[in-house]
Amino acid sequence: MSPFDYNTLMQFCWAFLSILGFSIRVNLKGAKLIFIALGAGLTWVFYLVILFYSNSLLFSVFCSTILVCSYSEIVARIFKVPVSVFVTCVIIPLVPGSSLYYGMRAYVGGDISEAALQIAKALMIAGTIAMAIAVVSSVTNLIYRMRNRF
Repeated sequence: MSPFDYNTLMQFCWAFLSILGFSIRVNLKGAKLIFIALGAGLTWVFYLVILFYSNSLLFSVFCSTILVCSYSEIVARIFKVPVSVFVTCVIIPLVPGSSLYYGMRAYVGGDISEAALQIAKALMIAGTIAMAIAVVSSVTNLIYRMRNRF
């Protein structure tokens, strides 16, 4: 099994199309739609490839978030829009929705230990995404301050 196969391409297309629909739904317009959807597809592909080679869920989420946030910083400067427009949309494929769902389902079903496990997993993924966004934002801010100083 390779991360560069038909399944990865298919998952890229699904991430691309789902975020394209989400972006249309939140009233984004123009060429930004394509770049946001492309970023979302790349997010999922980076996640799958890094997960394949590292076998670490949090490391793959962290690295893919850093790569896609860097992409968002570049594209946002090209379109002259706030970075948050791109970042909030392109990281959606990494949001731990399944862990939250299974955690709530286990809690409603009375399996407290499984619920705690799933909710802890969701919180770790969410925290990892937040840390990666903060790292990229801080580094970008630092680079622009250094650039403006000299």
